[in-house]
Amino acid sequence: MFYEPLRRGFAEFIGAFTLIFIGAGATLTFTKLFAAAFAQGAADTATGLGLVGIALAHGLAIAVMVSAVGHISGGHFNPAITFGFLITRRLAPMLALVYWIAQLTGAVFAALLLKWFYPERIRNLGHLGVPALGAGVSQWQGFVIEIVLTFFLVWVVFATAADPGGTFKSIAGLAIGLTITLDVLMGGPLTGAAMNPARAFGPQLVQNDWTKCWVWYAGPVVGASAAALIYEWLYLRMRPLPVGPPETGVIEPRPGETAVS
Repeated sequence: MFYEPLRRGFAEFIGAFTLIFIGAGATLTFTKLFAAAFAQGAADTATGLGLVGIALAHGLAIAVMVSAVGHISGGHFNPAITFGFLITRRLAPMLALVYWIAQLTGAVFAALLLKWFYPERIRNLGHLGVPALGAGVSQWQGFVIEIVLTFFLVWVVFATAADPGGTFKSIAGLAIGLTITLDVLMGGPLTGAAMNPARAFGPQLVQNDWTKCWVWYAGPVVGASAAALIYEWLYLRMRPLPVGPPETGVIEPRPGETAVS
């Protein structure tokens, strides 16, 4: 019945809302603190602490929400991840459409609240959390960076959440959240490390800032598609032999067996 996709979709709405509200909100809070630190001559310290804080805000938001509702919707909160599940036939097209609508709607609602909470000066300085290319980073470089960062994210999602031998019930949320954190630590100053079309769409729509916007749509979709298809073909269609010491109850192949099997 249709209420089942709606219930799953609402979980995706909440997760995407949380990511944008906390992630973009942390960016705006950092912008406010940076403006004050700049006036006091402490901009360098504020920049370093701000990057760590923004990375943790994004990672913790996802870690918490995946842990909370991953058992309901799978905890995508990201149209690119949903696309990866769709092209590997792990999600019905109708459900994927519901997820996309929910994710983008949640992102817009979060951005609208942020616009209400923060003064215009801070919104304009921080572009309402809209991802942007860093100094000296071209559009094509940004495109490739988003591909690589999203590949890492979706690879971890498939390894922990989609793989029956993965660790969904124990550490999937933590692993996915930490992946986002490390991606933002590296890619934040270069592209904003969105890895998520919804993360870009909400602030872009509300702020009406579409500068080089294709980077944050095409990059994540390509990266997610590559990770999903490669993991599916290599590890899910024909599972490799498990590896582990005998006392764990997991079979450990003899030397050379893994390479030839």
